[in-house]
Amino acid sequence: MLRMQQQVEGVVGGGIVAEAEEAAVYERVARMASGNAVVVFSASGCCMCHVVKRLLLGLGVGPTVYELDQMGGAGREIQAALAQLLPPGPGAGHHQQPPVPVVFVGGRLLGGVEKVMACHINGTLVPLLKDAGALWL
Repeated sequence: MLRMQQQVEGVVGGGIVAEAEEAAVYERVARMASGNAVVVFSASGCCMCHVVKRLLLGLGVGPTVYELDQMGGAGREIQAALAQLLPPGPGAGHHQQPPVPVVFVGGRLLGGVEKVMACHINGTLVPLLKDAGALWL
C-alpha cells in the first residue's frame, strides 16, 4: 500500500481533484489485489495473460482473475494505474512491457509476465505461492 501511495504522489500531475481520483484508483487496486492469495489483472484476448493464468492453474493455484477489458472505464483506469506500478521493461519507451498481466501474490506486487516466468524458472515462484497460502503441498 505504501508503494502505491508513493506511486500516486510521483504520478499525479496536479490538482486536488485529479490527485483524489488517482488515489481512489490505487486504493481500489490495493483492495482487489489483497482480496485473494493470488490475483491476476488480465485482458481476455492477451496471449501473455493466458500463459500466466495457465501456469498458475497448472501449479494448482486458483487465482482471482480480473479481465480489465471487460470492466469498461474502470478497467482502463486500473490498467493505467498498474502500468505505473510496473518498472519499465527493457528498451523502455519503444517496446515497453505491456501493462497486463500483472500478478499480486499475498497482496504484494509480483510483477508482469517476465517476472512471473523468471520466478518460475529460478524456483522461487512455488515458495512464494506457499507463503501466500495459495499452495499447501
